[in-house]
Amino acid sequence: MIALSLWGQNRVDESSSAVAFVYHRFGESKYPSTNITLEQFQTQLDYLQANDYNVWSLSQIIKHIEEKKRLPPKIVAITIDDAYYSLYANAYPMLKEKGYAFSVFVNTNAIDNGSKNYVTWDEMREMQEGGGEFFNHSLSHDYLLRKSTQTREETRKRVLKEILLAQKRIDEELGEKSVKMLAYPFGEYDLETKNILKKHNIIGVTQTSGPIGERSDFQAIKRFPIAEMFANMKGFETKLNTIEFPIIAVLPKTPLLQEQNPPSLIVELERPVANVSCFLSSGERINIEWLSKTSFKAWASKPLQGERELYTCTAPAKNKKHYWYSHLFIVAKR
Repeated sequence: MIALSLWGQNRVDESSSAVAFVYHRFGESKYPSTNITLEQFQTQLDYLQANDYNVWSLSQIIKHIEEKKRLPPKIVAITIDDAYYSLYANAYPMLKEKGYAFSVFVNTNAIDNGSKNYVTWDEMREMQEGGGEFFNHSLSHDYLLRKSTQTREETRKRVLKEILLAQKRIDEELGEKSVKMLAYPFGEYDLETKNILKKHNIIGVTQTSGPIGERSDFQAIKRFPIAEMFANMKGFETKLNTIEFPIIAVLPKTPLLQEQNPPSLIVELERPVANVSCFLSSGERINIEWLSKTSFKAWASKPLQGERELYTCTAPAKNKKHYWYSHLFIVAKR
């Protein structure tokens, strides 16, 4: 038996998963990597309505899991990072017309500095009345992990300031909530950041793709990023039909790339799953070696490049659904 970190305590019905999408900009064609066109967004909202999806706030999903309730089928969360003005001008009217809840993560310095690129506190208060909820995205949208120029203690103080001062401003302006959440800027974090959030009872939210369920790590909640270049309806439908792998443990524990490049991902499952395949973000298939009937190793053939990379593993499941697990590797040094 491979010695792995504990992943989850509870057995889970494989249909008991929700899906969260993360958006940034709406109708801002100058930023194709983070933008979705209004036509694409309307098509997605119409699809959710026509196919009887239940759009919950992210906090409602989290509360449901915390209370050990089984998630109903077809649960979706619409989340938005950064609170750019196009949220208020373009997306909010569309969401309000559908009566859909939505969850927004705010870096507060940009709001307090009065940047015209972002919504205001008054606009957030208005959106709260119309189905929105607002959470922490840090003070200045800095990386919330250790930088090579800082000591561990300097990092801890900086990260605490980024998290706690932003939380203070959100609580002051919008009211304190029973569920506190923080979306990691750039989707990046390390074990020390996760531990800080856990100590302060804050849910950590990533941009690593995958469904949410009873096995989810509450300091690394997964969401599917959506941008115009990846917003075709076939891909949208595929993501809606993902469920959690029956994972009980993974290695490595940290997303930070260690000395070995390409890294190995080791996954231990609660029960056997057939026809597992793993891929890079580019779609390139990577290697798999089964270590036992319920554990496997996946690794790329070449060293990882760029700032971040994902190993994504999928397998067919019942009822035309498929298992999905993505593992983040942070390649670039900060």
